[in-house]
Amino acid sequence: MMSEAGKGVIAMVVCCTMWGLSGLFFAVLREVPVIEVLAHRTLWSAILFLIILALTGRLAALREALRPRSLMIIALAAIFISGNWFTYVWAIQHNHAVEASFGYYIFPLLSVLLGVLVLRERLGRLQLAAIALVTLAVLYMGIAEGHAPVIPLVIAVTFGLYGLIKKQLRTEPLVTVTVEVLVLAPISAVYLLGLELGWFGPAHSGHFGRDATETAFLLLSAGMTAVPLMLFSYAAQRLRLATVGLMQYLNPSLQLFVAVLVLQDPLSQVQMVVLPLIWVALALYSVAGFRAGARKSAPAP
Repeated sequence: MMSEAGKGVIAMVVCCTMWGLSGLFFAVLREVPVIEVLAHRTLWSAILFLIILALTGRLAALREALRPRSLMIIALAAIFISGNWFTYVWAIQHNHAVEASFGYYIFPLLSVLLGVLVLRERLGRLQLAAIALVTLAVLYMGIAEGHAPVIPLVIAVTFGLYGLIKKQLRTEPLVTVTVEVLVLAPISAVYLLGLELGWFGPAHSGHFGRDATETAFLLLSAGMTAVPLMLFSYAAQRLRLATVGLMQYLNPSLQLFVAVLVLQDPLSQVQMVVLPLIWVALALYSVAGFRAGARKSAPAP
């Protein structure tokens, strides 16, 4: 029989593959405004998560997450993840898929920096070197291109702050994500209703029901949210944190592959310089993570 760690590796690979290939999914929805895509993703995700919690007998766990203090924290997390989703889908629709993948490469190291600044965590030399390299890469990108790398930074910062907030919560991830989409679901429902009733322009201006493919993908966007999350939670319970962190690089690597070879969003000369710097930084970060994991698993003298 396969070990629990083996099952965790498979779950993590499938999870990161779904995230990494999500650019192909959202490219199908190029003609649908980003706000409408997010509204459908939020609304259908809320319904799907409630069904999953009901089938697994965990609806009662929502009560703790809906307490005023927890609800305020989760609502803030919902704002950051919505900003992350918006930026990523916008980047895919407007041929900035390469820049979006850079954001998810930068995110792990930004999370380490947030841990130092907010949680007072300590960094080793390799981690400091990794953060310094990424900082150098971002500065070079901004100077060479004549403007700040807005898309990578927004994606990295919003996802990093989202992770920082979620770290403060004691409730299981699936429950908190359900509350996140429940917070945003009423706004999404009102917006989609307004498209049909003509509150924001001509009546029936929404894309849902207009084209079979678009309609199917808008519905399936809930699965693109729920399935990777459940797989990630399953893998995180069975693998070392350093292993999970290293395997997550499969996500932006696949995003980059899809952006360049499928979506025809070529790497610029500046990006060709920046990418190796980020890879070296991630290698240093990974080595530091494995060393820390080895020290924790070593028997006490």
